[in-house]
Amino acid sequence: MLLSFDNVTKTFPNGTLALDRVNLSIASGEFVSLVGPSGCGKSTALRLIAGLIEPSAGKVAWTHAKPSVGFVFQDAALMPWATVAKNVRLPLELTRKDDAEADRRVADTLELVGLTKFANAYPRELSGGMRMRVSIARALATDASVLLMDEPFAALDELTRDRLNDELRELWAVKNLTIVFVTHSVYESVYLSSRVIAMSQRPGRVIADIAMTEPKTRTRDFRMTTAYGERCRDVRSALQRELATP
Repeated sequence: MLLSFDNVTKTFPNGTLALDRVNLSIASGEFVSLVGPSGCGKSTALRLIAGLIEPSAGKVAWTHAKPSVGFVFQDAALMPWATVAKNVRLPLELTRKDDAEADRRVADTLELVGLTKFANAYPRELSGGMRMRVSIARALATDASVLLMDEPFAALDELTRDRLNDELRELWAVKNLTIVFVTHSVYESVYLSSRVIAMSQRPGRVIADIAMTEPKTRTRDFRMTTAYGERCRDVRSALQRELATP
């Protein structure tokens, strides 16, 4: 086991109870998606994993030393005055990597996301999908083994989103990443994940933990299979039961 939530509760200073006694474990190499209604604490869970906030009660624990963690937000949040390469280089400068090592990591991650030819381009010259690739490259440049992703593809058109889903699954396999992915899309969560965690309305609780037993290697044809439809129904049914509860 890589990471665990042990009876984690999070109450914010304004009194909002975001998470209530959440128990969850994540193994190294898993792709875990969190789905649930808006405001159910999915993003709060990511911030707890990243160490950006602390639980009000309970414990978020790494089994061993905390690994390098990368965070990808819904907005690519790129510096508009900096080139693609300089945007990717930013976290390396903050951690004071030497120039040669930073150059190597920037080149490697840009190649990984297919943006080598755009190293000297500016964000305004890129499509939405390409800007999100830059954001992913920036998160991976620190050699992160855990990638936290907060609805990164929500603002993209469907075709771009599908393409980035495929690219993300390939990155997961090639880099042997552990990914925790927040989405509102049942269909996206089932396609991407090895496990889908369905969460209740606020305060967030785990109401279903559904394993995706289909092969790790999937193509877009998987979306047309009976198995895919059944898994989507499983997740949607868990959410609908929760929403129907008074």
